[in-house]
Amino acid sequence: MAGLATSFGSGAMTNSINEIPHSKVLFVIGANPTEAHPVIGAKMRQALRNGATLVVADPRKTELAGKAHVWLRLKPGTDIALINGLMHIILKSGWHDEAFIKECTSGFEQVAETVEKYTPEYVEKITGVPEHLLFEAAKIYGTAERAQIFYTLGITEHICGTDNVMSLANLTLMTGNIGKPNAGLNPMRGQNNVQGACDMGALPNVYPGYQKVDFPMVQDKFEEAWGVKLSNKVGLMIPDMFDKAISGEVKAMYIMGEDPVLTDGDANHVRKALQHLDFLVVQNLFLTETAKLADVVLPGASFAEKDGTFTNTERRVQRVRQAINPLGDSRPDWRILIDLSNRMGYPMSYNHPSEIMDEMASLSPIYGGVSFDRLDESGLQWPVTDKNHPGTQYLHDKGKFSCGIARFQPIEHQPPGEEPDAEYPFLLSTGRILYHYNITTPGYSKTLTSFRSEEQAMLNPDDAKRLGIQDQETISVASRRGKVQTKAWVTDRVPPGVIWMSFHYLATPTNELTSSNVDKTTKTYEYKVSAVKIEKL
Repeated sequence: MAGLATSFGSGAMTNSINEIPHSKVLFVIGANPTEAHPVIGAKMRQALRNGATLVVADPRKTELAGKAHVWLRLKPGTDIALINGLMHIILKSGWHDEAFIKECTSGFEQVAETVEKYTPEYVEKITGVPEHLLFEAAKIYGTAERAQIFYTLGITEHICGTDNVMSLANLTLMTGNIGKPNAGLNPMRGQNNVQGACDMGALPNVYPGYQKVDFPMVQDKFEEAWGVKLSNKVGLMIPDMFDKAISGEVKAMYIMGEDPVLTDGDANHVRKALQHLDFLVVQNLFLTETAKLADVVLPGASFAEKDGTFTNTERRVQRVRQAINPLGDSRPDWRILIDLSNRMGYPMSYNHPSEIMDEMASLSPIYGGVSFDRLDESGLQWPVTDKNHPGTQYLHDKGKFSCGIARFQPIEHQPPGEEPDAEYPFLLSTGRILYHYNITTPGYSKTLTSFRSEEQAMLNPDDAKRLGIQDQETISVASRRGKVQTKAWVTDRVPPGVIWMSFHYLATPTNELTSSNVDKTTKTYEYKVSAVKIEKL
């Protein structure tokens, strides 16, 4: 979101899911939609059946990589070099959109100067992608009348994740592939309602609707609405919170709907931080690994037990309707928060989530025309500026950006925070699997667990043969931070020197291996590149 906001003025998916089947060119990079975003993945399969051309950039041979017209099997952590190389070819071939660049952007000259040295030969040395495939991919994207880029955590979960996103924005702007149907830059959010949580201000630097806390006019508006004085200081990001818990500067945490002990990088460091706190509250559906450390556990209600909204990856606000009463002592999150607020001396008196949405609409322009009455008829894609506005299918129509004109950002290739060496010679990358899509722990569902009951780390056959490891044999994987055991899945889906694992099995807590290296802007962990060693047990 930070990268898109810098380049475009808005940090959200530019286009709509239902455009995908009608697309002519799809460029998927750092994403595995058929497993991690299966609805979008199914739409991409439709597009292929309808004659679309597909380019995939991924170190792994995913399902879509196997269907791609061009598969760019790059080394993990070399996305910027690859993107700069594509722009180099596009510029040299004259496939860039000069009119769009002149009328709708700034900073093009600096980017053109930066990519000058990223010749196909130079890029092949960095990325491992052959020159002829770079030319083929650049021609497909650069000459398309309309093309869409899709990316997700394979782009953002690096120390240069924000720069990766801005590099993709550069490529989009250079070819004018934005501000129209079937042409845009589309992040696929990692889990359900991540977009909605961000929209509601679950970020350290903004109020709801991405209104900055250090803007006096914004602060005045929310102070008047809420009847309190508000701080204009930007808050801490997650890794900073854990560091300051260990140093004693943060005394308490309230964690809702999150299990950082299992899902955050360098999990042993996270556990240590939580154990340093004076007071920990966890609000969740299950007694998670994090909840086991809490002083107080508040039982939240699931989607089926409450009314409200979710906002999905295409900015679509959709109603959630209660189907059953909350089980046991669980309660909807909003009711828990209201009761806590009242007991702590700040009165809240909302009777229904629709009243909360009405307040949101009154304070946030992008939600200005959203109400439960309208959502009961159909979902709405923000921005929805007033009660008569139909919503927005795609952003930046005809090159009109919320920041005025879009901004090119010159970006150089940066190596990962930790690379394989003699002691830890393998590169570990992580991600999600289809069977346990969008859940934290499969152990809570016997049915899901039955599909794949334990971790299976992908290991290239050449590496397995050299180490004497058989398929489905138990192995040890260790980093400088921890050690786990897992079954080995010997497969050519990963290249030599790379091991790939999911991260949600309690018996194999993969994030005890991943590093605490983070993106300099967003503090997102570098889950995609860690150095490990593998041993046959």
